[in-house]
Amino acid sequence: MSAARPPEGAKAPSGGSATGAAVERGGLNAGPINIGQAARASGVSAKMVRHYESLGLLGAVARTDSGYRQYRAADVHTLRFIKRARDLGFSMAEIAELVSLWHDQGRASASVKQIAQAHVADLENRIQAMQAMRRTLQNLLQHCHGDARPDCPILDDLSGSR
Repeated sequence: MSAARPPEGAKAPSGGSATGAAVERGGLNAGPINIGQAARASGVSAKMVRHYESLGLLGAVARTDSGYRQYRAADVHTLRFIKRARDLGFSMAEIAELVSLWHDQGRASASVKQIAQAHVADLENRIQAMQAMRRTLQNLLQHCHGDARPDCPILDDLSGSR
């Protein structure tokens, strides 16, 4: 899925250190920056920037004549969006849909809410499963003497002997 992108601006030299600093400070009208600067400005690694690009979350990224990627402020904003969504535990498929909806000015907020509600339900299921694991382990810990004896209810449970 390819994310919609605003029109490309004029091409800047591949160095762009002053431009990169402007984007890192939050400037929205800065020229193109390299992958390292985009990574620093967005808080994700360069490896993840390339990964997100390969998934189509950034759309087509401009390149210099020598093949170096050039990211714009809009790309950095999208990377920050992706990072925040990852921090909230959304899957890559959910993030792809959210990025697409974010770029779609005609979207219905109901579509976004539906994705978020499904994610919350999934989180609740995972929390319940983890709480059940914790209860089981706490019960096993209560029955384990934790001394020099070789018998161990924890190992018995793990091996299916109980």
